[in-house]
Amino acid sequence: MGLFADHLLQDKVILITGGATGLGRAMSEKFAQLGAKIAMCGRRAEVLEQTAAEMSQLGCEVWYHTCDVRDPAQITQFIDAAEAHYGTIDVLINNAAGNFISPTERLSPRAVDAVLNIVLHGTFYMTLEVGKRWIQQQRGGTMLNIVTTYAQTGSGYVVPSAAAKAGVLALTRSLAVEWAQYGIRQVAIAPGPFPTEGAWSRLSPTPELEQTMIERIPLRRVGNSEELAHLAAYLISDYAGYINGDVITIDGGEWLQGAGQFNDLSSVTGEQWDHLAQITRKGK
Repeated sequence: MGLFADHLLQDKVILITGGATGLGRAMSEKFAQLGAKIAMCGRRAEVLEQTAAEMSQLGCEVWYHTCDVRDPAQITQFIDAAEAHYGTIDVLINNAAGNFISPTERLSPRAVDAVLNIVLHGTFYMTLEVGKRWIQQQRGGTMLNIVTTYAQTGSGYVVPSAAAKAGVLALTRSLAVEWAQYGIRQVAIAPGPFPTEGAWSRLSPTPELEQTMIERIPLRRVGNSEELAHLAAYLISDYAGYINGDVITIDGGEWLQGAGQFNDLSSVTGEQWDHLAQITRKGK
């Protein structure tokens, strides 16, 4: 039995970045099951094509377009094409992200940019492009940003991600006030550990690290993607119409047990970091 009425998101056009894999795909499928029309983007055409085909076989209405969120020109093309296809956009989900664990002094400026450009700039560019159109069209909408629990606290060993996600959280709260007058609502979700193939290979590349992470969670388990998808569906629905500027944490109580998701990596030795760096590079 589903948690929501099947028509909860009926005919809402939902734009989602990074929608073909991991948590993005889980959200896309849930939204579509609830009646939404999905417009997803990502960098890899073949992955988008495969996901769209599989979702279509399930009876979902899904459309895709390649787009690198680091490039404002590609964002404009994506949104132009989405509006041409569906006629309108109702919801924006900023989900695309990049992250990996590393001592900060080992990072190059390029490594820092790899995360900041996707997470902070990409989210800001997408928000700006969609927001400007909604304001010009005199129509409201909802924007949901996927942040992280350490966006509020900071965390060692994922510092570019922490800085970028903190920026996205500030963007969420700032625009909640500034754009409310246009009927544009801002919400965010801060997930704790949710195993997805892409992120997990870079953030928890060994069974030992995975076990350490689980032991930090009071509920003693990681999240499953459907739990996050249900929360997202509620937040972008009309039932959540009075929630504006808030971030909802879904982490089994982890950050309350110890702020900074990766702070306990202090015990990892230099030799182990070298080994982990090799594994995480292979995991990309």
